[in-house]
Amino acid sequence: MPESETLEKFLDVYRSLRKDNLHSLDTIYAKDVVFEDPAHRIEGYDNLARYFETMYTNVTDCRFDIHDHVINGDVAFISWTMRLSHPKLAGGSERAVEGCTRLELKEGRVVKHRDYFDLGEMLYEALPVVGPAVRMIKKRLGQ
Repeated sequence: MPESETLEKFLDVYRSLRKDNLHSLDTIYAKDVVFEDPAHRIEGYDNLARYFETMYTNVTDCRFDIHDHVINGDVAFISWTMRLSHPKLAGGSERAVEGCTRLELKEGRVVKHRDYFDLGEMLYEALPVVGPAVRMIKKRLGQ
C-alpha cells in the first residue's frame, strides 16, 4: 500500500475514533509500533491498545479534528485539535488542545507515532489548585 493511502487510512480512523471502536486501531498500527507523547513511551501494539482502552474508559469524550497533513516519503505530519472531556478536569467541560503528530510508515502500517502538544494546557491548567498557577507562569513568560 502506498504511504499516502496508509496516511489516509490513519486519518479516517482518528477522525472517527470513539470508545466503541478502539478495535479500529489494529488496522493502522504495526505490531512493534513505538508511540510517544509528552507523558508516555509505549512499545508494541498490545501495550498501545491497553493504553487507549484505559484512556478512553476514563474520559467522557475524546475526539480529534484533523486540520492539515503532509507526507514526505515514509514520514507524515498532521496538525490537529483534540477535544477532551474528563470528569476530573475543568469540571468535566470540554477542553481543546492543539497538537501535531509525526508518523513513520512502513508496509501499510504506522511503525512510529509521536505526538507533540502542551501537557500543561491539556492537564495542569485544568486542575483546580495547579491551573491558576500554571496559567500565571505562562502569562509571565510571555511578557
